[in-house]
Amino acid sequence: MEQLSPEFLVQGLIWYVVFLFSTTCHEASHSLVAKWGGDLTAFHGGQVTLNPLPHMRREPFGMVVVPLLSFVLGGWMIGWASAPYDPYWQIRYPRRAAWMSLAGPGANFALMLIAAIAIRIGMIAGIFQQPVSVGFTQITEAAHPEAASIMTFAAMFISVLFFENLLLGTFNLLPVPPLDGSTGITVLMSERTALRFLEFVRNPTFSMAGIVAAWFLFDKLFDPIFTFALNVLYPGSGYGFS
Repeated sequence: MEQLSPEFLVQGLIWYVVFLFSTTCHEASHSLVAKWGGDLTAFHGGQVTLNPLPHMRREPFGMVVVPLLSFVLGGWMIGWASAPYDPYWQIRYPRRAAWMSLAGPGANFALMLIAAIAIRIGMIAGIFQQPVSVGFTQITEAAHPEAASIMTFAAMFISVLFFENLLLGTFNLLPVPPLDGSTGITVLMSERTALRFLEFVRNPTFSMAGIVAAWFLFDKLFDPIFTFALNVLYPGSGYGFS
């Protein structure tokens, strides 16, 4: 566990703001695409919004307790939220439901790309530079940190935005219940096959097993994905290669 120094508290504030914003965008995207597809359940529940409060009220444990606890214990942040939907709508329109599921990770990858573009523009402008060593909170760093502390803050914020949304987007795309990928993958299936698959994975037992499997699987998958993303962000850097 980290000591509660001022620097640690500032990092925690940045992580939590990014987490709230990223998770809210994720759930609002689910809800908006469901609304476009004819399911107004989340819309009537107040989830088609970038205001985090309705999402926090729905999932206080996943949006408040777990993120803060994970940061205090591990120095980075994870958690969850959810958006309600009509399961009968999903049965009637499995393809629409698949796109609804994919909208959440899609929002996370969009935010990651925005962070990457901001990093590249900052480097061209001489505001940011490639760090000597990359960590969860240091994808980029201020070019002149001693002269402009606000740029150091901005570099940390954009770094966390990049990392957190790569993490959330990738994890949620795993095709195991109850993650988004378990429904999103049905966009590749025929409607009949999709309905059979959804009926098969709807069992609550699969959800518990899916979370355990996803956690162990993700531990193996994310490091090469993160390394690949860094090498795309910094061409020729050779991160992860000897």
